[in-house]
Formats: sequence, C-alpha cells, structure tokens
Amino acid sequence: MELEVYNIKGAKTSRKVTLDDTIFGIEPNDHAIYLDVKQHMANKRQGTHDSLEKSTVSGSTKKLKKQKGTGGARAGSIKNPLYRGGARVFGPHPRDYSFKLNKKLKRLARISALSYKLKENGIMVMEDFSLEAPKTKEFNEILKNFKVIGQKALLVMSGVEMNVILSARNLKKVRIIRAADLNTYEILDAKIMLVTESSVKEIEKIHQN
Repeated sequence: MELEVYNIKGAKTSRKVTLDDTIFGIEPNDHAIYLDVKQHMANKRQGTHDSLEKSTVSGSTKKLKKQKGTGGARAGSIKNPLYRGGARVFGPHPRDYSFKLNKKLKRLARISALSYKLKENGIMVMEDFSLEAPKTKEFNEILKNFKVIGQKALLVMSGVEMNVILSARNLKKVRIIRAADLNTYEILDAKIMLVTESSVKEIEKIHQN
C-alpha cells in the first residue's frame, strides 16, 4: 500500500511511500496483542503494596476472654482480623508482576497493531524534520497543520531529536518515540501516528522475518 508523504506544513509532497504488506497489511492476531499489552501494563506495576497480617501487626497476644461460656465467638487476641485495628486476612504483599513473552509473539503483536492502525487510516507519513531550538509553539504549529491538536498523537522518528523532544514534553497527549522502541501499547493508545520517512524504513527493517 502507498501513502502520501506530507511536509511539516501539512501539505502533500510529490513523494509516496510504499508500505510492506507483511508488516502493515497482515490479518491482525488479537490474542497476541492482548498478551503484549498485558505484559506492558504488568511490567509498569511497582508491586510495592503491603499489608499487616497477624504476625506483623502490633498488639498484645494475650487472650481476651475465656474460650467458652461467653455466648460469643472465640477470640485469640486483639490482633484478630474482625476487630478494628486488627490484622488483615489474605492481604497483598510486595511482588513482581512482570513476565516474559516470546520475541516472535511480541513482533506479531506489533505488526498486528500497525495493520489495525493502517486500516483505520491512523497512519500519516511526514518528511524528516528537526527544530533549531526547543519551541513548543513551533511544534504546536506542526500539530495544527496535521489537524491533530487535542488528539492522542504518536510521533515516530528514526533517531533522537532532542529539540523536538523538548518541544513536545509539556504536551500531555503527544508522545515521541524512536522506531526501534515502538511497542504495541503506544501504537494502539494513539489516535493518529505521524511517522517520518526514515522511520518507516527503520520499522520495516526491524520487523522483517
């Protein structure tokens, strides 16, 4: 499939980019996408939650009352989970939520997400550009030219352009990512993907069989 190449003013150039159908035109695998996104979200979890159980909560271990004859339930100590300030039953403890996935499955998930995004007309190719200085106003003008102001936009570049990154870091709905760092979650989370010409080649090179 061919896509028009736009300049930073949002106007079409005379060039077109041919996208590899084995990367941007496959039948998406929903389960692979689910697993990859699940792993991405799990790996971001800190897992520092903790709770006090009977062995860790402070309090006397003295038996509160005799075992029988009170008409009430037995109570071993003030740390009983049924009492206010007592222990918690089966509470969470620090743990690592991360898990591993096969590289081929992650690749399948990414190209499935790219194929979905292309079907939704959510990919636009723009010429390579850079900014002379970090200027959020100038970067906002580019977004206006592509009519993506107020939308979740993902700008994919082949390399690190610090002036571009610094210009966009205060914009909540804009993410800038290198083609080498592209992941399934970022692709699906964005409403529109602005992909530079050089990064298209980089994406295809990384995802070739």
